[in-house]
Amino acid sequence: MSIQTIRSIIAFAILIHGLAHGRAFFSLLRDAAGAGKTIPVRFWLASSLTPRVQALLASVFWGLSTLGFIGAALSFWGVLLPAEWWRPLVITGALISLLGSALFSGIWPGAPTRRMSTADTVISLLFNAAILFGLLLLNWPPAAYNP
Repeated sequence: MSIQTIRSIIAFAILIHGLAHGRAFFSLLRDAAGAGKTIPVRFWLASSLTPRVQALLASVFWGLSTLGFIGAALSFWGVLLPAEWWRPLVITGALISLLGSALFSGIWPGAPTRRMSTADTVISLLFNAAILFGLLLLNWPPAAYNP
């Protein structure tokens, strides 16, 4: 597989992960506005807060993750952001996403059922773990794959 193909796959995967977080972010905004019809998030550190406030708090995590992942993909492609920013952006997005999943009881915002919520959460956790493991422990992808 060529370096260009691998670069495209990496950037596309990061972008898709960011768009999934963006969908969850907008679901949380609907929940915070009282218009949501999905499984509500539960902030286990402050479960006495109203569901709308919990959704608003969760939206901060999913919104920042969305910006991190989409920014990383754009940076990886050299669009709008300096190419050297992609690693810090994707690592930050993954850490914020992991923290959000931990704080909000593993509920994936916008999922229509608990089963889908669990599946979406597991996929996100695995993708975030792969990002952190690859970049921080393996230092992969190597500089040759960087933009």
